Amino acid sequence: MSLFAKKKDASDKKSPGREYRLLMLTTLIISGCSMVYELIISAVSSYLAGDSTLQYSVTIGLYMFALGLGSFLSKFIKKDLWGWFARVEIGIGIIGGTCSLVLFLAHLYLTSYQIVMYLEILSIGTLAGLEIPLLTRIIEEDRKELRVTLSSIFSFDYIGGLIGSVAFPMLLLPSFGYFATCFLSGALNLTAATLIVFKYKSKLKDALVYRIIVVVLLCCMIFGMIFAENIGSLIENGLYRDRVILSEQTEYQKIVLTKHKDDLRLYIDGNCQFSTMDEYRYHEALVHIPLAYAEKHENILILGGGDGLAARELLKYPDTKITLVDLDKGITDLCSTEPQITSVNGNSLTNERVRVINNDAYKFLENSKDRYDVIIVDLPDPNNVTLNKLYTNVFYRLCANHLTKNGILNVQSTSPYYAKKAYWCINKTIASEGLNVKGFHLQVPAFGDWGFNMACAGELKKHHELPADTRYITEENLPSMFLFGKDEKADDVEINSLTKPVLIQYYNDAVREWG
Repeated sequence: MSLFAKKKDASDKKSPGREYRLLMLTTLIISGCSMVYELIISAVSSYLAGDSTLQYSVTIGLYMFALGLGSFLSKFIKKDLWGWFARVEIGIGIIGGTCSLVLFLAHLYLTSYQIVMYLEILSIGTLAGLEIPLLTRIIEEDRKELRVTLSSIFSFDYIGGLIGSVAFPMLLLPSFGYFATCFLSGALNLTAATLIVFKYKSKLKDALVYRIIVVVLLCCMIFGMIFAENIGSLIENGLYRDRVILSEQTEYQKIVLTKHKDDLRLYIDGNCQFSTMDEYRYHEALVHIPLAYAEKHENILILGGGDGLAARELLKYPDTKITLVDLDKGITDLCSTEPQITSVNGNSLTNERVRVINNDAYKFLENSKDRYDVIIVDLPDPNNVTLNKLYTNVFYRLCANHLTKNGILNVQSTSPYYAKKAYWCINKTIASEGLNVKGFHLQVPAFGDWGFNMACAGELKKHHELPADTRYITEENLPSMFLFGKDEKADDVEINSLTKPVLIQYYNDAVREWG
């Protein structure tokens, strides 16, 4: 054989590889987008239904099962492999690209949200499970190199999964939100389908029909991306009782501001943080009671409290210096600049006596050397693993280590009526670190019966009178806040720890019971 013939033969052997490189790229896109869809379903379900641990666990489990189901079903596809592969691409793009919209609509208008969620996961997973067996068989029809084919396909599949899982929390969700992220991922899926039906049109039956379908659907996804903010506004106005006047997705959470007449409400991830009609009750109890029990209150630490309302109450004391630590710069920036919020918090976050630090409360305490006369823990309820860490015995140990002698710790602790096991679990967990704990509670109409746990290494006794300018708390009604009814007590609770986060279960059980 001549040298020319050998080169030509080698070139012919390599050409199929070059021909199917585009298919490898589509594998990466499908895998990455499928991972994004599953993360979106988990995140949206946590947002709408709570119990993030359950939502993520169910999503992962069902998705893995569906991948196996798709692989199993692929053996029954014996003809028209290219057509099936194109339909898989199109199907994942449609179902995945609209999954967040479908879930929100299901929550608004159906009683069977979980069924819709499960169907979404199973559909996307089954189609993704069909992809690799189909692609393997397509390539193997021309190339008899199974080892090379499988290694290439799985490499692109796993790389795509990595890209999707990293891009979602770090780039897509903070930048685009749920709806635009879904539409963008759907557009990527359909772009991959478009490349296939145009590049390999000779291998497809009814190629013209496929081309028309993918182009129309791709235009729909692009349309959805452009108008995602409008779609989100319509959905949110259905989710919230009052008119939504601001909606913002930060790096960590979804912030929504609503207004009805004089009632301004701030929601974080769907949970009400305050209502201007009654927030003073909550914040007076959070701040003034521990300060009345503190020997000194010159140096105060707030963990959480990014809305600036606790800081507003603390600024009523002329000798206080305040350090406020909140993870989300988005919330502290908003509450420092949004006129309707600053009119409520009195511009507390820009006051010269308030130092705002955007950091994780746990990490801040680990690295700080400072001690405080009062530490106020004003964090969201412990409804996920990340927040649970800030309600553990180790966290309260860190808090205790940063208190001055006879310093006071006060922790917002959910409702002793609606979530009594969660409330008394927090009480017992604080006490497990050798602190003397005293629980108290009051009615906050927006929340119901709401509780706090105040603690000190020494004896808890009152040192100061309450301020005269409070709107609810008085010296006369203060003693009643330390009394609990029989139906507000729970003794059969465990200590919440990093290695055994029982508090999440107590809290989620209460949400299911009263939700």
